[in-house]
Amino acid sequence: MPPSIRKLTGRIGAVVEGVDLTAPPDPVTVTALRDALNEHKAIVFDDVNLDHAGQERVAGWFGELTTAHPNVPAADGTTNVLAVDSETSKANEWHTDVSFVVNPPQATTLRSVVTTPYGGETLIANAAAAYRDLPEPLRALADSLRVVHTNRYDYARPSATTAQRQEYDRVFVSTPYEAEHPVVRVHPLTGERGLFIGGFAKRIVGLSSSESAELLRLFQSYVTRPENVLCWSWAPDQLLIFDNRITQHYGVDNYDDHPRRLNRVTIAGDVPVGVGGRRSEQLVGDASHYSSVLEVAA
Repeated sequence: MPPSIRKLTGRIGAVVEGVDLTAPPDPVTVTALRDALNEHKAIVFDDVNLDHAGQERVAGWFGELTTAHPNVPAADGTTNVLAVDSETSKANEWHTDVSFVVNPPQATTLRSVVTTPYGGETLIANAAAAYRDLPEPLRALADSLRVVHTNRYDYARPSATTAQRQEYDRVFVSTPYEAEHPVVRVHPLTGERGLFIGGFAKRIVGLSSSESAELLRLFQSYVTRPENVLCWSWAPDQLLIFDNRITQHYGVDNYDDHPRRLNRVTIAGDVPVGVGGRRSEQLVGDASHYSSVLEVAA
């Protein structure tokens, strides 16, 4: 019996029901899940009853796994699980996961481990809808541009930040990476065009830093329009999967000092391709220890 898919908003997100994530996968179910991810960009499962190994196994239905992160160590006893933990980091910035490497993950899975009594939502934005919303002259401009993404992020925080968060920030930037990507990425499976920018995108090739900032701010305003965003409120034992090739996400820091933990497992991705067929390039750093390069058939 095929899974049941229930849309959450008009432009992004769906709840999937009728799939036993603890059972061995069958090709029909995996194809249906991939189709749902292609269409809805983010899919959610309730009451998943998974541990580290179970999350890794389900993520593996979608492809080869990356390690946890190019710089940040994996959760204890694992290779592929990154703890997204409020004790060490709060990613209240719009971004696409690990976009500072030449082949960012194709998809991300997040499993709720510790949820908050209020707040702590994850926002996910449809970058393809954002591209379609652009006026035609801005689409043509975006099609022609390249942008450098880097992990050398300005992690300036209030003086009250904890030693754990300061150490996490230090490790995050300990090995620098830079990759040059197209501003508009063509999705390898659907052919959709999406704005491939976000918090790690820092410099448009050929423009000054101030010009880059202004233009990226303009493009980003289309990504984060409310119509393009799913606001997901977490409950225990949920699994969220989003297509990292054509979305951005944001963990909202609105839950005071309550603990919050999601476990992240990512699936290896292909090298992005722009409208003219030009591929991304690694400028600084070698992330081959983090992820192999997925080859996508034409």
